[in-house]
Amino acid sequence: MSVFEAPDFDHHEAVAFFDDKASGLRAIIAIHSTALGPACGGTRMFKYATTEEALTDALRLSRGMSYKSAIANLPLGGGKAVVIGDPARDKTDALFLAYANAINTLAGRYVTAMDVGMTAKDMPVIARGTKYIAGFDQPGKAGGDSSPPTALGVFIGLKEAVKHRLGVDSTKGLLIAVQGLGKVGMNVARRLHEEGARLVVADVNDASTRHAADAFGAKVLPPDAIVTADCDVLSPNAMGAILNDVTIPQLHARVIAGAANNQLARDEHGKALQARGILYAPDYAINGGGIIRVAAQIYDWNDAEVERRVLTIGDTLREIFHRADVEGLPTNQIADRIAEERMAKKPAQAKAAE
Repeated sequence: MSVFEAPDFDHHEAVAFFDDKASGLRAIIAIHSTALGPACGGTRMFKYATTEEALTDALRLSRGMSYKSAIANLPLGGGKAVVIGDPARDKTDALFLAYANAINTLAGRYVTAMDVGMTAKDMPVIARGTKYIAGFDQPGKAGGDSSPPTALGVFIGLKEAVKHRLGVDSTKGLLIAVQGLGKVGMNVARRLHEEGARLVVADVNDASTRHAADAFGAKVLPPDAIVTADCDVLSPNAMGAILNDVTIPQLHARVIAGAANNQLARDEHGKALQARGILYAPDYAINGGGIIRVAAQIYDWNDAEVERRVLTIGDTLREIFHRADVEGLPTNQIADRIAEERMAKKPAQAKAAE
């Protein structure tokens, strides 16, 4: 099977395969679109069972990054890289420098960042060999931690969704279920608590749930009970595919707004949520704070500019919700349409819209 026949091939501009015998590097870099700027997306290192699995990840994730950058009104396209190998055993400086050389062959069409299997310790090694890298702490640049702007965007977006569906300007007194208490989820929970929301939380890490209970007065639920908990708002900040044929009929929330990627198991589940009157904030729209932070390093934006752009997530969601109502379509379909409209613009038009 050729790349062109792969199920997830979506007219990608380029798909490059790299093999370096000396270092053991085997990698794929997929560039989905550079319509709005250089393709940007993280490097994922994983012990794929087959090269077909690695290709599927690269194709699917790069397309997602195009939509994520477009919906955030960023001068960036979508790309993704996968390095085939065990991140616990196969990392070496030689492999990472060979990977940096691979990035350089694309002459700036792809800028990498951090993803699954990569750590903050790995990125400076890659940066020794390429300037086309962002999303980690670098001297003289804005900080690389994407969790604060991501959490801010989720909080702003959640409030916009609550206003649209529940008709209130604040989360005070609302019962909100927070799934996942990592750096983003905990920050979202803190912001909600400070505004007066009542919280129920779940996480596989007992220390995190204890902290939320002590600091925010949160009620702790088992991880397998949080999605279908009795609540006003569900905020997924952990794993994807949680909105599916099994969970959607059992949902009590009227609003779903969280940072987790790929929350819908399939696109058609957006329609299932619409049919139940549940307002879904499309994940790649509400969690755009992370890619905004990466863009800030690429274009040398300061923290004030990052915050300004993150705050526009609320405006974007307001547009999505309004168009969904007018056109009678699920919010995920409307988000895709808006992203596609932005990618279809000429670069000069896109820049003027920033």
